[in-house]
Amino acid sequence: MVNQFPNIAALLEYAQENSLYRDLVLQLRKDFTLANVFVDFPDDILPMDLKTVIHEKVYYLIMERFSEYLNLLYIIDVSENAVKAVKSNDVVEISGEVSFEILKREWQKVWFRKKYRS
Repeated sequence: MVNQFPNIAALLEYAQENSLYRDLVLQLRKDFTLANVFVDFPDDILPMDLKTVIHEKVYYLIMERFSEYLNLLYIIDVSENAVKAVKSNDVVEISGEVSFEILKREWQKVWFRKKYRS
């Protein structure tokens, strides 16, 4: 089932335990590409490196390319309410929380695809 994760590390660990981490990376690559946001996700990227790359890219988009940031959130289908619920004025914290929301939404896509694939 789609779990509520306390943090990014727990989500990525759960994905690895259920052999869906690679699918998560592929889904991230696909959606970032659809949003025309270049990010290099090698197939063998480590979970904490993945977290760092996403966080850095979201931070960059917020600071330098805000319209591309909004487009990425739209393509991935991150809930507007989830983004509005971020309670911080620090861009580093905001980008970290938005990165978590991105990973949670991508995880949902991967999990549902696996569960309902026949």
